Amino acid sequence: MTTVRIPAGWPATEEEARAVQDGLRARLVLDEPGPPPGTGRVTGVDVAYDDERDVVAAAAVVLDAASLEVVAEATAVGRIPFPYVPGLLAFREIPAVLAALDALPCPPGLVVCDGYGLAHPRRFGLASHLGVLTGLPTIGVAKNPFTFTCDPPGPGRGASSPLLAGEEEVGRALRTRDGVKPVYVSVGHRTTLSGACAHTLALTPAYRLPETTRRADALCRRALRTATAPRA
Repeated sequence: MTTVRIPAGWPATEEEARAVQDGLRARLVLDEPGPPPGTGRVTGVDVAYDDERDVVAAAAVVLDAASLEVVAEATAVGRIPFPYVPGLLAFREIPAVLAALDALPCPPGLVVCDGYGLAHPRRFGLASHLGVLTGLPTIGVAKNPFTFTCDPPGPGRGASSPLLAGEEEVGRALRTRDGVKPVYVSVGHRTTLSGACAHTLALTPAYRLPETTRRADALCRRALRTATAPRA
């Protein structure tokens, strides 16, 4: 488990964080297809918090994209570096997530975030932020649509409908299981929306959420329990 230090110069106010978002958003790459689904490696990242103890734990779990078997995993734990502000959650998570990715023994390939990319009020959620900082292809797969609207997709697996900000499509509601509520997919960096949806379907053979997210969620929760357990 890697110990995370808050980077020097990390934003301390909402104004500083929004200025960083504005600067990084200009570096987004939205015209690359990304890796083909089911090939190479795909990595899930997730975080867990203990706000009372001021601790955040991040996990990165690398899967073989074809078999969905675990190839490698890493965790990182540190102090929470930014207060809770809707729309600025990446500033609470990025240092620990970067540390977990850096601790992996192999390249991560495509990175799947439990959250948003372009489907974000400022069009720069965690998946986009992480992609720009690392240069990796990233997508966001969220459990709810945040502030955006959509019509329900059809009832069958693979059905989708646009996730809209006014008339702008910022993502898609995607049904990953027959008759189960959809997930909300958006581009992070260096991928397309159609490709992001295809990856999401490839990663959900048995459950609503991608295997990457499920495994990273379980691992970061274990890391948090270990980090906050009473010392003997």
